[in-house]
Amino acid sequence: MKKNINLCLNAFFVRCFTFSFLLFSTLVYANDDLTFGSELAADKTYALINTSMGSIEVELYAKRTPKTVKNFIAYAESGYYEGTLFHRVIPNFMVQGGGFDKSFTQKTTNKPVRNEANAFIPNLRGTISMARTNNPDSATSQFFINIVDNASLNKTSTNAGYAVFGKVIKGLDVADKMSKVKTKRERNMKDIPVKPVIIHNVIIKHPKEPEQEAVVK
Repeated sequence: MKKNINLCLNAFFVRCFTFSFLLFSTLVYANDDLTFGSELAADKTYALINTSMGSIEVELYAKRTPKTVKNFIAYAESGYYEGTLFHRVIPNFMVQGGGFDKSFTQKTTNKPVRNEANAFIPNLRGTISMARTNNPDSATSQFFINIVDNASLNKTSTNAGYAVFGKVIKGLDVADKMSKVKTKRERNMKDIPVKPVIIHNVIIKHPKEPEQEAVVK
């Protein structure tokens, strides 16, 4: 009799645990979806940049600039961007971030990524691109959002260009506001926001895996 009771209790606890796990998993995925305010396509990759001035939703060009997107995702998912700044903001141009922490110390980066600038993916208003030095293949963690169409940053026969790897789908007004904040000059750098614009985190939304059909043999 006791053996039967123990078996019943064990089965009951297993079912409760399974139900709780499934419920928790559902809530996690639901909350992940709710962090984005836009309707997202199942087959595309997205990033949510949460900042002290608001959130910016970005569609990433995973197929058109695969190395650049992979590089950006690696930084985002490692937590690298948490607590970094939009340290350079210029009205009628762009806002740049992802390289300095709150103490305005430049962070250590991974190896540079090859420049994937493409003449057919121009630096239009609302696109997100990789920042770099004069060396075309020097981009690491820093990125910028174009506030206006910046034709001078596009790839041409004489210009290596800056790699566009996505576009803002919601929250461009947040970037616009960033570009207009009061700035200062510090440590031989200018266009630094007087009140720090902080990146809280960057959340990545990966494409959903296609469901495989059952095959009857």
